[in-house]
Amino acid sequence: MEERYLELIKIINEADYNYHTLDKPTITDQEYDSLLRELYNIEEEHPELVRSDSPSKRAGGQILDEFKKITHEIPMLSLSNVFNEEEIRQFDDRIRKEGIDPKYVAELKIDGLSVSLNYKQGKLISAATRGDGVVGEDITNNVKTIKTVPLTIKEPIDIEVRGEIYISKKRFNEINAEREKQGLELYQNCRNLAAGSIRQLDSSIAASRKLDCWIYHLPNPDDYGIKTHYEALEFMKNLGFKVNPNNRLVNNVEELLDFIKEKGEKRESLPYDIDGIVIKLNNLNEQKIMGFTAKYPRWATAYKFPAKEVLTKLEDIIFTVGRTGQITPNAVLSPVLVQGSTIRRATLHNEDYVKEKDLKIGDTVSIRKAGDVIPEVVERILDRRDGTEKEFVMIDKCPICGSKLVKKEGQVDYFCLNPLCDRRNIESLIHFVDRHAMNITGLGERIIEDFYNMGIIRNITDIYHLKKNAEDLVELEGFGNKSVNNLLEAIEESKKNSLEKLIFALGIEQVGEKTARVLARKFETMDNLMIADQETLTNIQDIGEIIAESIVTYFSKEENKKLISDLKDLGINMVYTGEKIEAKDEFADKTFVITGTLSNYTRDEVKRMIENFGGKVSDSVSKKTSVVIVGENPGSKYDKAQALGIEIWNDEQVNEIFDNYK
Repeated sequence: MEERYLELIKIINEADYNYHTLDKPTITDQEYDSLLRELYNIEEEHPELVRSDSPSKRAGGQILDEFKKITHEIPMLSLSNVFNEEEIRQFDDRIRKEGIDPKYVAELKIDGLSVSLNYKQGKLISAATRGDGVVGEDITNNVKTIKTVPLTIKEPIDIEVRGEIYISKKRFNEINAEREKQGLELYQNCRNLAAGSIRQLDSSIAASRKLDCWIYHLPNPDDYGIKTHYEALEFMKNLGFKVNPNNRLVNNVEELLDFIKEKGEKRESLPYDIDGIVIKLNNLNEQKIMGFTAKYPRWATAYKFPAKEVLTKLEDIIFTVGRTGQITPNAVLSPVLVQGSTIRRATLHNEDYVKEKDLKIGDTVSIRKAGDVIPEVVERILDRRDGTEKEFVMIDKCPICGSKLVKKEGQVDYFCLNPLCDRRNIESLIHFVDRHAMNITGLGERIIEDFYNMGIIRNITDIYHLKKNAEDLVELEGFGNKSVNNLLEAIEESKKNSLEKLIFALGIEQVGEKTARVLARKFETMDNLMIADQETLTNIQDIGEIIAESIVTYFSKEENKKLISDLKDLGINMVYTGEKIEAKDEFADKTFVITGTLSNYTRDEVKRMIENFGGKVSDSVSKKTSVVIVGENPGSKYDKAQALGIEIWNDEQVNEIFDNYK
């Protein structure tokens, strides 16, 4: 135990130095918090091991020699952290045990650099970093360049206030855009850029970065007759300091949890980075009752949002077979929580992707959510390798049927070309019933696999013969009369789908949902599409040579012609019954990107209307983007649109424009 304890002290002290002194973090917040918790647990269970140089006795990092030193009259302490609802309630319970019925002030935890500002007779005389909590670095000249820090406050009093220096997302993107033009390395995040800017010896550099500062703490409120923290915030605001408007006085822990949920959902739409919510007991006398530990105030804590990007181990690489026979390597990961979801798998796309990222089995890798739920491997952590890692080797045979894999000309992917491969057939059936295809609810992935293995559904037409087996289905585990009837109704309803749904459901290589819609609108019937030649197809906007060739090849095969004929006999609609394109000036020939959640329309509805009105929808923002539609929690696409000066439609504009065309 002692050996592990000493090891933790060494690791944490080194991490503190890299983070606070050099502004070059070497481990993630997730890892740091985990190590610190382990240290605290050991000290609690084995008090005889506690050392005077333990990180639990220290509030920050060392001091850079390039700056003069300033001693804080009142130490600048760190805050303890909580990570979930249970720990927030435990914090509340500890306060209630002291006979306090607490009210809290909830504040956004700005991801920047802490600062102490000192005023004499209302004039700014010094500014200092937190440093080690007792002695900080003199950054007065740089802080004076921050326009939101008043050089003279509204009353000629002596006062110290504390806050956070940060840089806005917009300014961060502008600086990176300029560096990209110059071929310079881009900054990684807002926090590091703000910290690096404020530590420049040349104050003109700090001035050029256009830093900002929120003020959130008054160290000696008794001197001004103030009784609560919320009063202190209002007092500082009235003196001319910039105080965050999102601060909220809450009456109990339930209101506090509601605030955390609300701000967590709006986090990405804020113009600056936050990494959590700070919770402070409002009544100052009650703060005195709670007191302090050696490092933390016991009357405050910080809730940390779940990490966007975390580290885990790449335990293995396995291979899956898609409906087209495409072979995809997939990462098997040590389970890890990312933004509320436990991640165990992530796609590695193809052989080239794995090699470009230099991934080896056994690597420590960083992962993040690429979309709402899709996990993505970002990179391997090179300095974590210990020599036990195994090289990635691409397979040459199908992992399901054993057929030799083929790499098609001009493509990076390998394919199983065996039409009888069970996995290919299962994936094709899963694709056919998907909600974006024929939308047959009641036939999920597990049920498709079970029905396939039981011989109930072996091909697409079998789906439409299930009515004959209704009595047998009722006998299956998990099925009753009601669920079987619902399934049969969904199958019958799918026969009425407009043509584009069927085209997409067939799984023609290179033909996605958007292309299927273009084809259905252009040819109007399946018969017309089946006889279209390659030249006719390539003359259609958005249909290139590769897509055209794939379509012609698909309909030239006898088995596919028979499938269409059989589906027609079963009563499947073969005609386009969707909306016609009616070009509107706001949309015609423009490219749109949709980001965030809109109040009155779903993304699919907005996408469909844009295309009906002659516009295009893209997934990524670029110089070719005409308009970015921004809802709640828009994310980085909104920031990029602002940096590129692209026209932005907000939720209100979207409602106004689309409502006119209903």
